[in-house]
Amino acid sequence: MKSETLKQQLMDQVLRFVSGRIERARVAQVEAFVRQFYANVPFADIAQEPPEDLFCAALSLWQFTLKRKPGTPKIRVFNPHQDDHGWRSSHTIIEIVNDDMAFLVDSVTAELARQNLDVHLVVHPIMRISRDKSGQMTDIGKAQTQSAGLPESIMQIRATQVAQPEKLEQITQGIQSVLADVRSAVADWKEMRARLRETIEEIDRKKLPVEEPERGEVSRFLKWIEDDHFTFLGCREYAMTGKGEKALYQIVDGRSLGVLKNFDLRIFGGMRNQQSMPTQVRSYLRQHKLLLITKANTRATVHRDVPMDVFGIKTFDAKGNVTGERLFAGLFTSAAYSRSPWEIPLLDRKVETIIKRAGFSPNSHDGKALAHILETYPRDELFQASEDELLETAVGILNLQERQRVALFVRHDPYERFVTALVFLPKDTMNTELRLQMQDVVAKAFDGTLSAYYVHLGDGALARLQFIIATNPGAVPTVDLKNLEAKLAEVARSWADRLRDALVEAKGEAAGSDLLRRYRDAFPAG
Repeated sequence: MKSETLKQQLMDQVLRFVSGRIERARVAQVEAFVRQFYANVPFADIAQEPPEDLFCAALSLWQFTLKRKPGTPKIRVFNPHQDDHGWRSSHTIIEIVNDDMAFLVDSVTAELARQNLDVHLVVHPIMRISRDKSGQMTDIGKAQTQSAGLPESIMQIRATQVAQPEKLEQITQGIQSVLADVRSAVADWKEMRARLRETIEEIDRKKLPVEEPERGEVSRFLKWIEDDHFTFLGCREYAMTGKGEKALYQIVDGRSLGVLKNFDLRIFGGMRNQQSMPTQVRSYLRQHKLLLITKANTRATVHRDVPMDVFGIKTFDAKGNVTGERLFAGLFTSAAYSRSPWEIPLLDRKVETIIKRAGFSPNSHDGKALAHILETYPRDELFQASEDELLETAVGILNLQERQRVALFVRHDPYERFVTALVFLPKDTMNTELRLQMQDVVAKAFDGTLSAYYVHLGDGALARLQFIIATNPGAVPTVDLKNLEAKLAEVARSWADRLRDALVEAKGEAAGSDLLRRYRDAFPAG
């Protein structure tokens, strides 16, 4: 029997409880709520649930939904008990009733993951709910129709059971904070896009102390950003005042939007006051470079739990001096990561320039290999790294070809907030334990902490690990990269590698290689 039929039979059993337990005036409303609540839940997720428990779980949430003030979310985190709630569950239940808006489910589940909770089931219907002036529910329509009522997000999540009351309160507060960020980002989305259009117009018409090709590239890139290639979460403007060592870099009052309305949320750590910055960072801010693309110190609480992407456009006075910066924080959309760099403004010119500077014919083996390296290069690095940095690293990767060895390439953030380490190693040796050991070695070398890591396993013989190491501005140690690479190579050496070296040393390369093939897998791990 098809699952649709089985689910309908289960729902018929669930709905029988409505007429038997609900007062007649409320039967139609509760039945509509229960039907919509389970409408899109896969049968396999509820097949083993007793019909009475399914009814009571929906009824409990309906009662919680009955009264709500528009614009204010209702949140309940609890462990249901038969006596108190009419049903029981082996999981902790998170219930949220809110105005419908983008990014709710992924933002909430990301917060639960941050609190080390596994999510077992998410039920999330959108219902059109009519309410009176006091917020009391008067009717339920269908979200797909233009019936009366406003669309509301009704969410019930089953997560890892938590027993401690203080932990339940911590979860509640975390969700409240996340929902406030979601509301801020969604409410200011149009204004942030308008601020970007204003910026593009200024670049196109104002006299700027930059070369025309740079102006054109930046304008083209920002127009591409505007074409739904960036999820805007916040916008903030900074002003540069004073000169030399007394120069200040401060937030402009009244010009922040989205999550960056929160003055305590810092994009770049200690960049509120330029006096606290290292000299080289202060110098970098003064450069006549129109566009900055980088990562924020802060992880996104909306949509995806990753460090926010940031792009900033500098502002200048009539004499060409830097007067400040307009920063947009958010997340590049999936298209920015899935499309070829040759199809993205700014990156297309960058990768073409790198290939020309490398001096390889586009149709040669090396030319094609270099193009493939840039095609599969970490997209964040393509955006953030300079042409000189990319050229040096890409050619270094090219020289590896299929060589079975460990190689390290490092790029420093100009604000000294992080370093990016690309580690290449034989794909056959790649495993989680080795990745953990390597990230620990790299983090200790730079006296930092791991912010993020990414693993890439392509068709070639080498795997690629990308480590983002958060560092302390002004206190980033000078690292001997060759020595660090040697340490990583030593970490990657397996028992078989050591056996090979011993056999070759004792018996010579030919005989040693033959013996290795015979004995490599002959011994148990013990």
